[in-house]
Amino acid sequence: MAETGASPLPPTPTARSPLFRAEHFVWLTARVLEQRLFAYDFLHGDADPVEAALDAYRNEDGGYGHALEPDLRGPVSQPLHTAYALRVLDTIGRLGGQRVERVGRYLTAVSTADGALPAVDPGQRGYPAAPFVPIVDAPPGDLLATGPVVGLLHRNEVWHAWLFRATDFCWQAVDSLERSHPYEIRAAVAFLDSAPDRTRAEAAADRLGRLVRAQRLAALDPDHLDAYPVAPGYAPGEHHFPHDFARTPRSLARAWFTDGEMARSLDFLASEQREDGGWPIRWRHWAPAPALEARPVVTIEALRTLRAHGRSIG
Repeated sequence: MAETGASPLPPTPTARSPLFRAEHFVWLTARVLEQRLFAYDFLHGDADPVEAALDAYRNEDGGYGHALEPDLRGPVSQPLHTAYALRVLDTIGRLGGQRVERVGRYLTAVSTADGALPAVDPGQRGYPAAPFVPIVDAPPGDLLATGPVVGLLHRNEVWHAWLFRATDFCWQAVDSLERSHPYEIRAAVAFLDSAPDRTRAEAAADRLGRLVRAQRLAALDPDHLDAYPVAPGYAPGEHHFPHDFARTPRSLARAWFTDGEMARSLDFLASEQREDGGWPIRWRHWAPAPALEARPVVTIEALRTLRAHGRSIG
């Protein structure tokens, strides 16, 4: 067992903590990559098996494909797949060196005229994709795709020529946000939490926090969700909560919420664990396989968030 990072499931009912239940769910349903990520995060597993599993999704162009992001099917490299790959490499402390050089070449090749990433490259056409992910010719640069990637590279103190214009794009996009929606705000936070200009980032985050509260983009009372509108185009009930914006106490978004609001949010997150041990996905279900593959991802993120905020997971 030591070689895989796995541990046999404890036989006694006293072990039925959130972590124990989630472990059972992951071994039952997850892809190899998420199984190894779970072992790395929670069972003292090694980083090598995680990277080996991730390599199966890497393409010759330096990007990642093969439904790494479950809502985009097919083999072609996509910015959203590559962003997921970078999150994995960040988690295991391997976002650097030749890995970044390869990814940097892909990011440069796929970028729009303003140096940003499109949400979906038109090469996706012909392969299955979620209906809420439009595929268009000559797509514009998108903060949702660009912000998290730029943030991760800055977080790891990686410098690549692609970063300069992409960072400028993110600043312009964040500064121009007025009417927004939760996923766009989350992408902005991912950028601001690691942007090198901390003074500017803190000022921008303060403005976005006021925007989030004014536009009621965060559901502050999980017991009265009807008081919070769901953004246009989102699935019914696809609310976002304080913990979705402030994944860790160190996030700039944590200052947007009172201690009481954050506590209610984390209580709600903990309560969302299902009988099978996994957490649900709140966005639109459009096919069985993407929903099945996404739930272990969401489950790992939920456990990480609860642990980061000091909640016991067992």
